[in-house]
Amino acid sequence: MYFSADTHIGRDAVVEPNVVFGPGVTVESGASIRAFSHLEGCHVSSGAVVGPYARLRPGAEISNDAKIGNFVEVKNAQIADGAKVNHLSYVGDATVGADSNIGAGTITCNYDGVFKHRTEIGERVFIGSNTLLVAPVSVGDEAMTASGTVVTKNVPAGDMAVGRAKQENKANFARRFFSKLKAAKAAKQKG
Repeated sequence: MYFSADTHIGRDAVVEPNVVFGPGVTVESGASIRAFSHLEGCHVSSGAVVGPYARLRPGAEISNDAKIGNFVEVKNAQIADGAKVNHLSYVGDATVGADSNIGAGTITCNYDGVFKHRTEIGERVFIGSNTLLVAPVSVGDEAMTASGTVVTKNVPAGDMAVGRAKQENKANFARRFFSKLKAAKAAKQKG
C-alpha cells in the first residue's frame, strides 16, 4: 500500500493489498477498499465498497453503502447512499441518486472538447449496460435506459429511454466481405 501524508482511514475500515492513496483521501470507518484501487482527492463513507481495480479521482464522494466496482472510474461525482456502479464504467461530473444502478460499460460523456457538463441521475434509476449519457442531461427518479442507449435528451421520472439504431441483418454479407478482403490480401502478398 502507498499512503499520502494526509490519508485518513477510519477505524474498522478494510484496505486490501496494493492500494494507492494519493493526497486528500478520507475513508470512513466500516468502508472497504479492495485490492489494486487508486484513490485521490475523494471521500468514501461508511459501508461503501470500492474496487477492486477502481479509480477515484478528485471530487469523488462515495456515500454510505454505495458500491464502486472493478474497473470503474469516478471523477467529480457524488454517488448517493446505496447506489451501485459495479463494473467497467466512467462516471464524471455527475450525481447518482440513492439506490440507483449503473450498468456495465456506462459512460457519462461530460466533455465537449471545451467545457465540462454535468449528468444528473435521480433516485432508484436503472441505467442499462453500455449507456452513453451525453451531458448536460438528466434522468429522473425511477426512470431507466435500455442497454446500448445514447441519451441526448432528459429522461422524465418513471420513463424508459431507448435511443439506438434498429438492428438490420445483411444476409451473407460477412462471408462475402471477408472473402473479398482475403482475396485482396492474397493478391497483395503475391505482388
